[in-house]
Amino acid sequence: MHPFSIPPELSARVAARCGTPHPFAMLHGPRCAFVVVDMQRAYMDPALGHAVCAMAPRIVPAVNRLAAATRAAGGLVVWIQTAHDEADLSDWSVIYDMMTPASGAQRIRALTRGSPGHALWPELAVRPEDAIIEKRRFSAFIQGSSDIEAQLRARSIDTILVGGTITGVCCESTARDAMMRNFRAVMVSDACAAQSDADHAAALCGFHSFFGDVLTVAECEDGFAQGAQQQVAIFTGA
Repeated sequence: MHPFSIPPELSARVAARCGTPHPFAMLHGPRCAFVVVDMQRAYMDPALGHAVCAMAPRIVPAVNRLAAATRAAGGLVVWIQTAHDEADLSDWSVIYDMMTPASGAQRIRALTRGSPGHALWPELAVRPEDAIIEKRRFSAFIQGSSDIEAQLRARSIDTILVGGTITGVCCESTARDAMMRNFRAVMVSDACAAQSDADHAAALCGFHSFFGDVLTVAECEDGFAQGAQQQVAIFTGA
């Protein structure tokens, strides 16, 4: 996994604005979703992919660990899959304008529904109670990309934990747009993968500056425990 720690000066700026360096450190499990972005063979298998992130397979244990913790806390695990749609050739043609013809054709092959590249990575611990949602843009929350917002609202979820690949592209886009749609957004630093340590750090620092929190898997587990303790105290009057 990428080595990362929040720079002290950034923590100080966030604390000055929010009153704490971690505004979403306490997590109420039933109101949380762990949104795992694009952990598909198209982005992880060099034989199939068009934009492979070499770090992505290495975060699988951390992703599975947080998925288990989220379920145990009463939350929802959401596996996001990017899918190519023929409408993209007109509705999102700009992405192909920024690719060579060969690269664009490889993206289409890799992300077409039913193709080997579209499939989730086989080592992910996907459970029947989890949600699997397709998206058509980098962000899952932007208009027209997916129905994730409606699905989360229907479950009274107001907090998302974001992991997956790539940190500064689909993960950050999803987390930022979630915050703009009034969700409490957390990027999970050791459950995200990027093309380089520098890219990873830049994305997390930029996000933490104004858009939400950045926590580790262990800190999310602690946050679930704190949230559960608070609920016990409320119910018992302690």
